[in-house]
Amino acid sequence: MNKYINKVLVSAAFALGLLGITSCTDYLNKSPLSDINSNDSFKNFTNFQGFTEELYNCIPVVSAHDYHNSWNYGEEELWETTASYAFGTRIDQGDYWAWTSEGTGWFMPKGDDDYTFSQTRGDKKYLWGLAWYGIRKANIGLANLDKLTEATDEGKRLIAGQLYFFRGWFYFMLMQYWGGLPYISTALSPEVQPKLPRLSYQATADSVALDFRKAADLLPVNWDQTDIGLTTKGNNNFRANKIMALAYLGKNYLWAGSPLMNQESTGSKSYNTEYCKKAADAFAEALQTTESTGRYALADFSQWTDLFYIRSATAKVPGLKESIFMENICELAARWRWNMVNDFRPQVINTSGVKVYPTANYVDNYGMKNGFPIKDPTVKDPESGYDPEYPWKNRDPRFYKDIVFDGVKCTNNGKGTQKEDVQYASLYTGGTYRTSGAAKGVVTGYMNTKLCPPLMNDDDGYKENNCLALSFMRLSDVYLMYAEATAWGYGSPQSAAGNYSLKAYEAVNKVRARAGVGNVAEKFLNDNDSFMGELRRERAVELAFEGHRFVDLRRWMLLTESPYTLKKSVEFDRANDVAPSVLYANPQNARVKNFREVVLLERHLSVKHYWFPLPKADVNMYKEFKQNPGW
Repeated sequence: MNKYINKVLVSAAFALGLLGITSCTDYLNKSPLSDINSNDSFKNFTNFQGFTEELYNCIPVVSAHDYHNSWNYGEEELWETTASYAFGTRIDQGDYWAWTSEGTGWFMPKGDDDYTFSQTRGDKKYLWGLAWYGIRKANIGLANLDKLTEATDEGKRLIAGQLYFFRGWFYFMLMQYWGGLPYISTALSPEVQPKLPRLSYQATADSVALDFRKAADLLPVNWDQTDIGLTTKGNNNFRANKIMALAYLGKNYLWAGSPLMNQESTGSKSYNTEYCKKAADAFAEALQTTESTGRYALADFSQWTDLFYIRSATAKVPGLKESIFMENICELAARWRWNMVNDFRPQVINTSGVKVYPTANYVDNYGMKNGFPIKDPTVKDPESGYDPEYPWKNRDPRFYKDIVFDGVKCTNNGKGTQKEDVQYASLYTGGTYRTSGAAKGVVTGYMNTKLCPPLMNDDDGYKENNCLALSFMRLSDVYLMYAEATAWGYGSPQSAAGNYSLKAYEAVNKVRARAGVGNVAEKFLNDNDSFMGELRRERAVELAFEGHRFVDLRRWMLLTESPYTLKKSVEFDRANDVAPSVLYANPQNARVKNFREVVLLERHLSVKHYWFPLPKADVNMYKEFKQNPGW
């Protein structure tokens, strides 16, 4: 940390530019000017905005910074057991120190000082360094606001709003993994040894909240509707705005009010009502503003995959109007290909790759189309209509969008030599997908198609031109966070926040309705504990494989609790009472026998695993900067 907060910044000024996607420089298309006096960086809007725009370049890359990428650390995925490269595997082993190792995740503190300026996606995996650098840069900008003399009032608001937003955002990103931190609100001199103590999570969150609130009051809903934004109209989508700030204000408060963070701050493992109420009010303001302006909107379900990846459209960024805040998109056009896409398919159709597959127990969260959960995947349930002899029938429509199950077509047989059990997913016990190259076979019985085309294989050319980018926040996430915050802040699933009419359970139903899923059943609306079971399941399905589950399990204090410690496979036999051609034409209606689940891995995590360890070099800087418990 010391390297980042004490680093002397020599900042060039940049011209305000258009949004691009081919490199980090093009993220906001800034053009560097040379040999500029430090005061010149701040005297007018164009120069100060150029200084500010480097903060966008400090947003990390999560999904594609390397040849293989691991960002789901809950119980949702299982990497091949020898894949020590994947941080998900290291989490399974309880090795949290691996976050400091090259190649295991997107948190690493390593890298040259110049990686903040880099145009290369591989230099955007250093959350720890990028965040501290961004915090310092925001502090320098805020300290120099008085030098902004050649700007309109609108220009001054836009600069200040962005600086406050990013200081809060970088702190929030650090806090959710490492807990409370020293809150540095000035640009520290490199000659001064820092002595600021670590604050509690909630105390840090209070400072973050002030930044997000200031940002929300200063920023516009839509840059296209500002005088300054008119010069780049149509290309302002990723710029910090009022709704972003409000949504993150709510998320910051909800996290602070969640059991883990409340325990860290007060000793109580319950939800903190006051923080949840503040969260609900912030989310309500964000959603009211969204709905009244149309700035963001839930995508139509027919466009579901466009929220995550775009196929053969290299000039287009995924996310549609639903993505509120996205990971860094540097090198987007070429980064999601070859080794990365190979990881999602077995060796029999994609010969290379470090394999990763959805766990059967996580897929169980995808309940029935009528909205009911699957109580026990091995038992027939008249209430929901689930039948283990027809386990893929009448499921939540997102199941068919996200998951490859037995009989789904996975290759067009471009070479003309593939047998049916290779063209169509043979995921039954003993099937080709599971046994061919056993170490890299589909050990769990399911494959991921939410983040990649269904026909992604060596034969059909689908490894090229896949533009994938993850959203740190989507609008559906905001509705679900509103539901959680409102239920705990205002008392029940039937409650609404502030002046907003939407009740907590109705926010969940709104997200389900987009996918054609039935409402939350009445029996789950009597109390918060019953409601939370459905809300947790809804977050698991709606946000599956997008990197949210690990933080959710931690803040709910479920990471060390069974069944969340388990990773399972699904085992079954095909009934063989229909011709293969009939099965392949309609695999969701296939009948199976001996349907069951088997534990493949059990995590043995302890209380210390709720927080990442802080870098040893940082905690040794001064005694007030204490290590997290157990590390």
